[in-house]
Amino acid sequence: MSNSLPEDYDRLTASLWQPLAEQLLWRGWKLAAAESCTGGLIAAGCTSLAGSSEWFDRGFVTYSNASKQDLLGVDKAALDAYGAVSSAVAQAMAAGAITRSRAQVSVAVTGVAGPGGGSADKPVGTVWFAFCLPGRPPMAELRNFDGDRAAVRAATVRHARDRLLGLVQGAPGQ
Repeated sequence: MSNSLPEDYDRLTASLWQPLAEQLLWRGWKLAAAESCTGGLIAAGCTSLAGSSEWFDRGFVTYSNASKQDLLGVDKAALDAYGAVSSAVAQAMAAGAITRSRAQVSVAVTGVAGPGGGSADKPVGTVWFAFCLPGRPPMAELRNFDGDRAAVRAATVRHARDRLLGLVQGAPGQ
């Protein structure tokens, strides 16, 4: 079994992110990603596209609660009160990605990818997303995905990409 990616992986992945790249470039905006359960997969998707430094500023992989506090400024009280997988924490992550980067747009994801870690309130597949765009407060949304760890993470990346594209396309002009 090979440990390398398929030869055309970057080309295929890049084509999926191209529409978002074009929209961000058209508006002169940059994107920052704050990731927990995806462990950098959103940033990897963005940077699979040559020239992505023109529209992708940075990614924060904040898997632990301490890293969410240290890198994104997420309040410990919010983590204690709501848990890492919550609307409040996702919104704080998205806001922190904006304030700690040069980006105008951010996405944050925090969830339970599995196979363990789920609970009755937050079963495996529970993912909170948050998005920041210029002139708007952070917005959060909850999704529940089926499947194993790989499927949950892949669905999270797809939803983040698709939702970002829709939000950026629907934003007021340049």
